[in-house]
Amino acid sequence: MEYYNYIKSLHLIFVITWFAGLFYIPRLFIYHIEANDKPEPDKSILSKQLQLMTKRLWFIITWPSAILATLFAVILLVLQPVWLQQPWMHVKLTFVVLLIIYHLKTHQMFKQLQRNEVKYTSNFMRIWNEGATLILFAVIFLVILKSAFNWIFGVIGIIVLGILLMLGIKLYKRIRNKNPEA
Repeated sequence: MEYYNYIKSLHLIFVITWFAGLFYIPRLFIYHIEANDKPEPDKSILSKQLQLMTKRLWFIITWPSAILATLFAVILLVLQPVWLQQPWMHVKLTFVVLLIIYHLKTHQMFKQLQRNEVKYTSNFMRIWNEGATLILFAVIFLVILKSAFNWIFGVIGIIVLGILLMLGIKLYKRIRNKNPEA
């Protein structure tokens, strides 16, 4: 148990870097998708550069962080198995499973864009980018509030946050359509 706080610290560090990668990679996807609409040689130059940037972010930061965050989480659960009996931990682990699914789907999108296969719009990617945000909010509130968490207000809060994020995306789209340089 003397190493518990070190392991917890490492877990948090890698959760933060994992989310940093998950927040930034869809932004690079957006740039890549929008580069497809540019004339040559801009399209080829931008696509090549964005593929390199996403590859480095994905394999040097995001994947290693995901693996290490998960490894340290498992170690923490082994050291504190009583947490597995807590209802809030069951909900948190459900969100972690959703995060892993989100990560794997993002990996699929990454592979497609590495082949220059554009299957999504930049607007879809802006919405997709908010998935990690919703999961992060849910997990942080669960961990901090634990059993004091009122589930009704929590669900309502996540829904309101989702609505606000979608309204923000729509507002940004309007501003961008009026001013393409934005």
